Amino acid sequence: MGVMVAVEGLDGAGKATLVAALADAAARRGASVSTHAFPRYDADVHAGLAGEALHGAHGDLRSSVHAMAVLFALDRAGAAAEIREARNTHDLVLVDRYVASNAAYGAAREEQDADGEFVAWVHALEIDRLGVPTPDVQVLVRVPGELAARRVRERAASDPSRTPDGYESDAALQARCAQVYDELVARTWLAPWSVVGADEGPAALTRTAESLVAERLGTGSPGDISSGSSVRSDTIET
Repeated sequence: MGVMVAVEGLDGAGKATLVAALADAAARRGASVSTHAFPRYDADVHAGLAGEALHGAHGDLRSSVHAMAVLFALDRAGAAAEIREARNTHDLVLVDRYVASNAAYGAAREEQDADGEFVAWVHALEIDRLGVPTPDVQVLVRVPGELAARRVRERAASDPSRTPDGYESDAALQARCAQVYDELVARTWLAPWSVVGADEGPAALTRTAESLVAERLGTGSPGDISSGSSVRSDTIET
């Protein structure tokens, strides 16, 4: 069975860039890679409804923290069989956003920490009830909130279809979410974590990706997982 890595972080942290670097590093080692991203706004009706609500549609839907979390959870549940198959047929399965995003953003909205009832509820809903596959390791892309916010603005300026949603434009929410992510890492919530940071150049990102892939895949044998070590780097591009 292949190794499943979930990449987490604030909006604009650089998760997609790290996923691409990890996939490239694995491919250069001869490993097979399957990549996935959530929410699947264009592929799943639940994610689509959540995305529309984040932009002001569907009345007061966005105001319900639990309703939004259920929609995001159902999106992942709908992809569970696909992810399991990917783990059975690939050496490395990479996921851009996963269950921890639901826990971190919902807890932040409720102004709870990682030990609060919302995080426990997300685990019970997604893992225990809906049977969403548990990742082998999670990677937090940790960047300053102001850097993540600037990237969101720059992305929107270059692509009119990427207008910041209700979560992306809420600086206070992003700050609380960053704190919850750090608490999830400290508690080894759901699976072991590694942490990477942000810097100027792409070379450090490449080195970080290579280190993570070597650590998780070993000599290329799927399932060679170390537990709980942290690999830190200083590069994430948008």
